[in-house]
Amino acid sequence: MSHHNASDKPYAVQRTDEEWRAALTPAEYKVLRQAGTEPAFRGEYTDTKTQGVYSCRACGTELFRSDTKFESHCGWPSFYSPLAGDTVEYIEDRTFGMKRVEVRCANCGSHLGHVFEGEGYDTPTDQRYCINSISLRLQPEERPHEQPHAHGDESTSA
Repeated sequence: MSHHNASDKPYAVQRTDEEWRAALTPAEYKVLRQAGTEPAFRGEYTDTKTQGVYSCRACGTELFRSDTKFESHCGWPSFYSPLAGDTVEYIEDRTFGMKRVEVRCANCGSHLGHVFEGEGYDTPTDQRYCINSISLRLQPEERPHEQPHAHGDESTSA
């Protein structure tokens, strides 16, 4: 299955096929640029509980926050909402005799996964964004460090 821009809109990040192949590993390229799927239960973020922001592995656009990630036991990371509605785009996908909604990065057009509705998960949106780990990169949240109290600062000039 080849990757095409079904929305016919130009993406902010434009690269040739050769540039994408050079920038991504073969496995990343297959999923991100050819709408492949990584094997279930094998992705690095399937069971991750680390707090942070998930970005597009191809272009770095922030897509999902860990606080919208939930355990769906489907084999891939699941989120109930993207970071912002305009960070992803939706493409009707009728491959394999099914009607599904593909989710792509709105900044570079890379395939992320699919979104499903009405499955009965106890989430605020009743949506499951089923996203390939290999399409994402997690930036862990930095824990605030204890800051020394500033009330004894002698460095102010007179």
